[in-house]
Amino acid sequence: MPQNLISYQLTSADLAAVDGALKTLEDRLASLIDLTPVQRRTLVKMGDKSEAFARKAVEVLNNNPNVLPGNFDLAELRRDLAGFDQLRSRLMRVARIHERMADSHLALGSDVMSATLEGYAFLKVAGQGEGLDAARKALAVRFSRGAKRKDDEAGRSNEGSPNEVQRAE
Repeated sequence: MPQNLISYQLTSADLAAVDGALKTLEDRLASLIDLTPVQRRTLVKMGDKSEAFARKAVEVLNNNPNVLPGNFDLAELRRDLAGFDQLRSRLMRVARIHERMADSHLALGSDVMSATLEGYAFLKVAGQGEGLDAARKALAVRFSRGAKRKDDEAGRSNEGSPNEVQRAE
């Protein structure tokens, strides 16, 4: 096997624990919302510079609530800022886990494809005459380029050359 970036296998108990933790997260974070793409695009965003402004504004407004109209919900503003702070550190942790999971998933897929391409190349060379023609042709479909070529009609196989195997990925 030419590549083995990761060896990964969880026990049934590990998977059950992870699934339980995910269920707990989903249950405890049920009040989180889903925004539409349009909403994400049009909402006023609070970046690093804006955050400093917003925090200072909350401080000033807390110290001077008399300048606000009666329908301005200062308590809700404070709750929103507290919620923002509560989510941030957890969001960063989940993002790190997500990135590691995505990287591991990518590496596992790459390991599988690399090994199967190598195995397919061996099958094409060493598997001839071993009763594997049908299986080899079924695998070759992955590398076909649309309509059958004239040489296929002449009875030749279009299984993909080793170069086609490498390019197909």
